[in-house]
Amino acid sequence: MKSSRLIAFEALYKIFYDNAYSNIALDKAIRDIDTDKPFISALIYGVCERRITLDYFIEKYVTSKPKPKIMTILRMGAYQLLFMDKVPSSASINESVKLTKDIKQSYYASLVNAVLHKIDRDRTIPDDLSIKYSVPKNLINMWVKQYGKDVVEDFLPYVNDRPPVFAIPNRLFVDNEELQYELLCEGIECEVVGDIVMITSPFDLSKSVAFKNGLFHIEDLSSYECALSLGAKAGDVVLDMCSAPGGKAFTIAEKMGNKGKILAFDLHEHRVNQIEQGAKRLGIDIIEAGINDATVYNDKLPKADKILCDVVCSGFGIIRRKPEIRYKELDSIAQLPSIQLKILETSSRYLKDNGTIIYSTCTLNKKENEKVVNAFIENNSDFTLISEKTTFPSQFGGDGFYVAVIKKNEN
Repeated sequence: MKSSRLIAFEALYKIFYDNAYSNIALDKAIRDIDTDKPFISALIYGVCERRITLDYFIEKYVTSKPKPKIMTILRMGAYQLLFMDKVPSSASINESVKLTKDIKQSYYASLVNAVLHKIDRDRTIPDDLSIKYSVPKNLINMWVKQYGKDVVEDFLPYVNDRPPVFAIPNRLFVDNEELQYELLCEGIECEVVGDIVMITSPFDLSKSVAFKNGLFHIEDLSSYECALSLGAKAGDVVLDMCSAPGGKAFTIAEKMGNKGKILAFDLHEHRVNQIEQGAKRLGIDIIEAGINDATVYNDKLPKADKILCDVVCSGFGIIRRKPEIRYKELDSIAQLPSIQLKILETSSRYLKDNGTIIYSTCTLNKKENEKVVNAFIENNSDFTLISEKTTFPSQFGGDGFYVAVIKKNEN
């Protein structure tokens, strides 16, 4: 049987050197095991999140960059030493040395042992924003330029926290207090926050009776508030242009009292299936999910009262959920604003007079947010920007998010 650290090592190696997504690599790593899941999860996500900090310490004590497999072991060991208080230093070091032998790299055991011992004696993290919070300098510089240093320093402490988990009551069946009662009866600790419920203890979603019975869905707070800002009401025709996995569509449908029509789209069939399965579990029957390319006008779609464009983006607002996103090269996302504008312009053609369209992203980048919306308004005089809001990550709040509410003028 593989050790917990070997399982984590294999997942991290795939993430760092095979470009695997952290959430997918983690799911595969723990799918068929029953023990140590929290430790493995914390180690995988933690090493991904803190890579810059870990590399700072490792590079102080090696003369040349280690081979990828040894670098992965050193990162794991350094993370346990620096950030896992419940793991004794001796275990962090000895198990890392053992891991070199498990992967048939015992030649490097003495190197791993020496470097980790030095890190164990040198735990002072410098007061440099990039090293302290393990966020690339170019991303921090972009944020400071766009939002100001004070704003950035306020939200950076939360980008490596575990994000809060919010349960959205299915108001076709329960309200927030009734949902809280159901969850507490299952031993799931939670508290009412506004009109939703924040879960405050570890839990297995697949084993929750309330979840199986369709009493709630999981959705980030910023995403939930975005869906509400659409202002959909019973009887509306709504288009959700980039819907999967469907959380906003579910919130909108419940807000509409399951009366009206929601067409929810994605490019890929398996993600369309996600929407359909979620709607079925929640007892929602006004959602019709299908495949559609949001950049191409589809004359088969109806005119809509409300449209949601939660577009593909760089994802810099959700790096605490997908830590590897922070390491994207900024040049690699340069083409996104033109795609986002195309989606907004194409989607706006389906909107009725006096209708509302929302443009939203889960990123913190004005080139993908305000500048796209400004370009759209400048090119389309029959639309008016009603409001726009940027939300930054916080301890008990939602992810980084941008929402613009736009109205189509009556002709």
